[in-house]
Amino acid sequence: MAFRVITMKSGAMMATARYLTRRNMTHGGSCCGNHHHHHPPFERKKQQSCSRSLSGFWRFNSTKASAVDVYSSDEDVTNTNHHQGLDFPGGHVSYTHSLNFISKSSTQNRVPCYRVLDDNGVVIRSSSGDLESQLQQQPLISQQTALKIYREMVRLQVMDTIFYEAQRQGRLSFYLTSTGEEAISVASAAALSSDDVVMPQYREPGVLLWRGFSLREFADQCFGNKDDYGKGRQMPIHYGSNKLNYFTVSSPLAFEEACMTQLLLCLNSYLQGDFHAGLNFAAVTESPVVFVCRNNGWAISTNVSEQFRSDGIVVKGQAYGIDSIRVDGNDALAVYNSIRAARQMAVNQGKPVLVEFLTYRVGHHSTSDDSTKYRPMDEIEHWKVTRNPVSRFRKWVEGNGWWNEDEESELRSATRKQLLQAIQAAERTEKPFLEEMFTDVYDETPSNLREQQEQLREIIKRHPKDYPSDIPV
Repeated sequence: MAFRVITMKSGAMMATARYLTRRNMTHGGSCCGNHHHHHPPFERKKQQSCSRSLSGFWRFNSTKASAVDVYSSDEDVTNTNHHQGLDFPGGHVSYTHSLNFISKSSTQNRVPCYRVLDDNGVVIRSSSGDLESQLQQQPLISQQTALKIYREMVRLQVMDTIFYEAQRQGRLSFYLTSTGEEAISVASAAALSSDDVVMPQYREPGVLLWRGFSLREFADQCFGNKDDYGKGRQMPIHYGSNKLNYFTVSSPLAFEEACMTQLLLCLNSYLQGDFHAGLNFAAVTESPVVFVCRNNGWAISTNVSEQFRSDGIVVKGQAYGIDSIRVDGNDALAVYNSIRAARQMAVNQGKPVLVEFLTYRVGHHSTSDDSTKYRPMDEIEHWKVTRNPVSRFRKWVEGNGWWNEDEESELRSATRKQLLQAIQAAERTEKPFLEEMFTDVYDETPSNLREQQEQLREIIKRHPKDYPSDIPV
């Protein structure tokens, strides 16, 4: 399971994973009436109201998610005197004489999952029959965009297969695939602007494919040669691109970044405290952030049932005062529609949104894992065949007359040929110089790092057989 964050620049921007927006701190001006108290940090828009706290300071009302009352029953409503209550910072709280505890999440009444296509690639029609519901189910996508989404999903499939095989041949040190989760990264990228900053987790290369990252650039990073933007200092699959507004992947899954007046798409680790701090921070400051949780059912060998007792991740948004939605992550159209809507909410209303995608990690966690040791093969096969996001979307585009078998064969053959050529070229490209291990941290390399660099050179000279011979010293 992982989280991604999208940020947007004023009016047009969004990003992925571990990234939060921070408002300019401003002071001065009155808040309510003619009082001349200073605004606290993170001043909000004109329409924001404020209230006086118990300590006498002016405070802003708490960010409010969509109104869903999970705390009161019919009896409470009947017996509560709504004319009495507590004017507490954040809003008015009614009193009740009923001694009722808020119950834990019910497994029988779970948050529903939004989708557009059924497992056979057919658009699901609303059973309510009203016009608004019917319009909400219509795919809001052009033929050109739909075909590009499908092509990039196929290219991602082919890329994963060949790179995985290359690692098994000993040509790569490490690799992990996006098998079963292709729709989330590709279709969400399609709903963004190219200016939107993406802070990804490591199973999200579809965003880069969508934005034009070449197969040769993927190969250079995986082989860690001198053309790799990370100069060989990262593990394979830790991609990054300044040009494409895609932060370099970091395996430590929980950290926060600060950004001025941008919207962000964030991916983070649910089990890390920073995820919860990030949600709360974004809600309180009303930051234009889109948090994306790719809930694939597993954290390596740990099933989600062993990670939390709540109804998934979507309920965390409501707990922190953030508008949230649960979406079928294997339905490319549902992914596209939801991120497109979340982006508009974040940009136009200036507030955070949480999207939980339900999907399944069909592949092993990585080339260092054998998932058949902790989950049944029939479960894997069910998601690989019946719930396959690429196959489902292909049925829809073919049903519209936009795709055929000849185009499918040509695309897969061409992608495989291009990738094999890219791998061969990346393998032939020399490795970065040894000194690159010590650059790009300080403007001027400090004396202790210069000493370490010389010590490493001496050690390599004394023990040349213990070090790769293809790294220029």
